[in-house]
Amino acid sequence: MDSILSALFSSPEEEQHVLDWMAYSMLLMAAYTFISLLFVNVPYGRYSSSAYGFPVNAKLAWFVQELPAFLLPVCLLVWASSARSSHLANQMLIAMFICHYAQRSLIYPFLIRGGKPTPFLSFFLAFVFCLYNGFMQIRYLSHYAEYPADWATHPFFVAGCVLWLFGWLTNLHSDHILRNLRGPGETGYKIPRGGMFKYVSGANFFGEITEWVGFALAGQSVHSAAFAVFTVVVLSSRAFAHHKWYLAKFEDYPKDRKAFIPFLI
Repeated sequence: MDSILSALFSSPEEEQHVLDWMAYSMLLMAAYTFISLLFVNVPYGRYSSSAYGFPVNAKLAWFVQELPAFLLPVCLLVWASSARSSHLANQMLIAMFICHYAQRSLIYPFLIRGGKPTPFLSFFLAFVFCLYNGFMQIRYLSHYAEYPADWATHPFFVAGCVLWLFGWLTNLHSDHILRNLRGPGETGYKIPRGGMFKYVSGANFFGEITEWVGFALAGQSVHSAAFAVFTVVVLSSRAFAHHKWYLAKFEDYPKDRKAFIPFLI
């Protein structure tokens, strides 16, 4: 893998420059996405539309689109060598990223009960993003991210790791609640209750946003920050849309719930 990438770049400095510009480009994508989502919901799930391409089975879509963010980083680590990968802070950040996407690609899709098909465009864009982001994050962390020897005990790193773990567990628990809303043979939507759903309509989105904000706090790089910003843009829009939809559909929907930040928004 190193030899292939070395053939693409004339020097490590050039590759790091490209990785930096990938992060800046993601920030630009986040700005464009923010503006776009003011006018349209992300077209999957309850907002699916045939206008965005032919439907892809929900389980297959989740598995295939998330897999690059797990498989590519693993390949980069197995077939590449770098002293950075032996540093504790780098290892922990890499582990956070791979842990999330191992669950998201290898476990989550097969737990889905039913699920509306995903329009091809949404599926394709998610696949490209996972490929792009998976390479950028792990290549940077394994080869170019330099941290002080004691960074793993720095308050920012510790706080970031705690936030990531809290967000990851919240995301898993919220998904569990959503999967079990309907009993055998039941159809239709129900109000999710329990866990962080007591406070926000988008508890699963809140969990994932918290994960990547924690990751960015611990990583202290434009690469991790760009990922966190992009996640906030996409998932906060999704949370607001869900909140509005729940309020319109259910007369008894808890009026004190916020969209995605407890007690605030």
